[in-house]
Amino acid sequence: MTYIGVEIFYRWSLQRKLLDIPNERSSHTSPTVRGGGLIIVLICLTAYTLYTFFVTDNFQWSYLIGASLIALISWLDDLYTISFGWRFLVHALSASIVIFTLGHFQTIYVPFYGIINFGSVGAVITFLWIVWMTNAYNFMDGIDGIAGMQAVTAGIGWLAIGNLLGMSSTGFYGGVIAFSSLGFLIHNWQPAKIFMGDVGSAFLGYSFAVLPFLSIQEWNENVINKLYLPIITVLLVWLFVFDTIFTFMRRIFNGEKVWEAHRGHIYQRLVIEGFSHRSTTILYGLFSALIALTTCLWLINKDVWEIVLIFIISFQTLALLFCLQFFQKGRYELNQNND
Repeated sequence: MTYIGVEIFYRWSLQRKLLDIPNERSSHTSPTVRGGGLIIVLICLTAYTLYTFFVTDNFQWSYLIGASLIALISWLDDLYTISFGWRFLVHALSASIVIFTLGHFQTIYVPFYGIINFGSVGAVITFLWIVWMTNAYNFMDGIDGIAGMQAVTAGIGWLAIGNLLGMSSTGFYGGVIAFSSLGFLIHNWQPAKIFMGDVGSAFLGYSFAVLPFLSIQEWNENVINKLYLPIITVLLVWLFVFDTIFTFMRRIFNGEKVWEAHRGHIYQRLVIEGFSHRSTTILYGLFSALIALTTCLWLINKDVWEIVLIFIISFQTLALLFCLQFFQKGRYELNQNND
């Protein structure tokens, strides 16, 4: 349905010239249709509402309202460009709706450390997490395929984990997001003929941030789920989390204006240094799929797989930093020799 819907949207947008015009900060060079993520939003929210309302009786109106608000303000931003203040206000409102109605993370299990009790501070942490992830996913949607690929791997991860932990609503919806994103990814693969736009990326970021709460009636009955869900939520989108935080901190230390658009993310620097959109997306996709698989194995046997999970995350993080430093150094030495 998404594949067909995006094709129809693509032709409709071409007629109305709803195009993303490249500028000095863009990773593409020709005008391209944008906003195709609107189809992902429509398909996912429809499937979620029908399934949770009629099948599991676990419908959460707060998520539907919050996700709809995120999609609406993002769609308007794709069309007309909305100021950051208005977008942040809607993001904050959408996060608050979920927290006030579905609660927040109060405890978290950290591998090799143990349990951390947040208490009431957990509401603030959950709020920051939802708002950050909503924007972080948008920041990471800068080259062909990368946002769709992350949605596929994380969604399939939630499909498996939802079944492992007995959270049918979360598992089902994770699968819906994954395969809807796959339908879009076919159109968005390099060379992309259509972009997701803020409407798709912000919606996906918000959805992945709050996805565990969609089965709150199920995981409230299982104290184990309460402990592990926060770390699982981060693990399944770890590369996006790390890339955005690392880039944000680096820009602060360099005295840059962090609120301005840029091309400083790790994945963007890899493309600038010579990696293709395709190879960078595949790299992030393979890394994310490996984390999702290892997370599932960790939930099955924590004693055996916890050390493997930590090793894989550490290795991938260092590998990205090494690639970034190696290619930048090589380019600097090449420029020195040319001089």
